[in-house]
Amino acid sequence: MSKPKVFEKPLGVKDYLPDAVAKLRNIEFRVLACMERWGYNQIITPTLEYYDTVGVASSTEDKKLFKLLDRKGKTLVLRSELTAPIARVASSLLKEQAFPIRLSYHSNVFRSIEEEAGRDSEFYQTGVELIGDASSEADAEVVALAIASLQAAGVEKFKIALGHVGFLNGLFQETLDGRTEDQLALKEHLLSRDYVGYREAIKSLSLAPDVDRELNGVLRLRGGDEICEQARMVSQHPIAQDAIRHLCEVWDVLKAYGVSEHVVIDLTMIGDFSYYTGMTFEGYAADLGFPVCSGGRYDNLLSQFGRPAPATGFALKTNRILEVTGKDQVDRPSRVLIAYDAEHREEALQLAKAMRTRDEAVAVITQLVSETNGQQSGEVGTGYQEVIRLITE
Repeated sequence: MSKPKVFEKPLGVKDYLPDAVAKLRNIEFRVLACMERWGYNQIITPTLEYYDTVGVASSTEDKKLFKLLDRKGKTLVLRSELTAPIARVASSLLKEQAFPIRLSYHSNVFRSIEEEAGRDSEFYQTGVELIGDASSEADAEVVALAIASLQAAGVEKFKIALGHVGFLNGLFQETLDGRTEDQLALKEHLLSRDYVGYREAIKSLSLAPDVDRELNGVLRLRGGDEICEQARMVSQHPIAQDAIRHLCEVWDVLKAYGVSEHVVIDLTMIGDFSYYTGMTFEGYAADLGFPVCSGGRYDNLLSQFGRPAPATGFALKTNRILEVTGKDQVDRPSRVLIAYDAEHREEALQLAKAMRTRDEAVAVITQLVSETNGQQSGEVGTGYQEVIRLITE
C-alpha cells in the first residue's frame, strides 16, 4: 500500500477555506439564535462516546460507526449524530430537571461511508431535541422551528415532507400479517425512494387484487390535509388510524403557526423505521436532491438510558445548506492593515489595539515582511479595504 502524499486527506473529509468558514459560521449563528428565541438552550457533548452506550443506542448503522479502543481496551465511537448523546445527558446530568426539556446543538459528526460521490464522512449538524412531551403540539413545534431555522439559514425555497411510521406499520400488519420479511422489504424500498422496486415487490407477492391495490395506493398519498381523509379510508387498523389522527392534529397546529404552505403530507416517507416511533419529516431545498433537514419522534430512546420519556426533534445538515446558500455574500467587517517600521512600532501597535477595542478588524505588518512579500508602495494587501502606513520615508 502506497504512502499518502503530504497534501492528501482521508476519504469523505474536506478543508473549509476562510470564505466557506465565514458562510458556515453565519448559518450556524443565525440558526442557533433562532432556536434560542424559541426557548432552546445550546448543549455541547463529547466527540468521543462509549460504543456500549451511545454507540449502540444511536440511529446510525453499526457498520457506519468510526470505532477505536481506549487504553483500557473499551470500544469508543466518534459521535455519528447528537440525539443519543443528548438522551444520555438528559437521563444523567439533567435528570433532576423537569420535563419538557428543550436543547439545541451545533457539532460535527462522523460516519464511515463507502466510496460514493457526494457523501461526507465528517459533516455538520445544527438541531434541537424536545424531550418529555408526547403531544401533537410538540411535534408541530419542532416542524415549525425547522421551517424557521431553514429560513434563518437563508434557504428560500423548500418543502417539508411529513409522514408517520405508524401508518405503514398498521397497514402492513393488516395486509401482510405475520410476513415480517415481506414488510421489511417493502419498507426498504420506500426508505430508499425506490417506488419502481416497491411496485415490483408487491407484484411478486401474488396478493389478492384488493390488497394489491391497497398497498400500491400508498404511493398516491402525498399532498395537503385532504390526504388525512384519503388515508383513513385506506386502512382500518387501529395503529394506522391513530397515526393519521395524530398527523392531522400536527397539520392543524402547523396551520395555526401559519406555515402549512411549506408542508406536504407524504405517507410513503418513514425515515429510519427502526429508530422513529411516530411522526417523521424531511426538508428538501429546490434544486438539491439530498434532504437539508430531517427529524421525527423517537419515544423509545431515553428508556435505554434509564429515564423513559417521549421525545422529538430534528437536525439541519449545515454543510448541505451551504451548497444551497453558498453563492450568497456574507457581510464581513472591513479589514485594515497597518504597515510600520521599527521607528513606529509602538505607535502602530497602540493604534491597532485602540481600533480593535472598537471592534474593527486590524492586522499589522512590518516593513521588512512587506518587502519580503513583494508588496509595492501603494498596494493594498489582499482582503484589506485600507492600509495605514507608519513608515519613515
